[in-house]
Amino acid sequence: MIHVVAIITAKSGQRAQVLEAFAANRTAVLAEAGCIEYVATIDAAGMPPSRGTFGDDTFVVVEKWETLDALKAHAAAPHMAAYGAKTKEMLESRVIHVLSPV
Repeated sequence: MIHVVAIITAKSGQRAQVLEAFAANRTAVLAEAGCIEYVATIDAAGMPPSRGTFGDDTFVVVEKWETLDALKAHAAAPHMAAYGAKTKEMLESRVIHVLSPV
């Protein structure tokens, strides 16, 4: 199994629009062969800010894939290219961690 943690930071005030595009694309991703989990997360409400807080412009995508090949196919999928093109100008940064359980 492959785990992915993608930290996405939108330009100031644009996180909601990026999350709307994410939500519109999510069904297509979940239908991909090998996709186990694909969910956007934000800081939990009611928690005080800390060094580990992401803030109002950032969200974290938590993904699980059956294999690395499934993840590679996901990255090359046409709907992911369309999502990337739609959100590119709204993003400040994107850091993707691809991990294997031990």
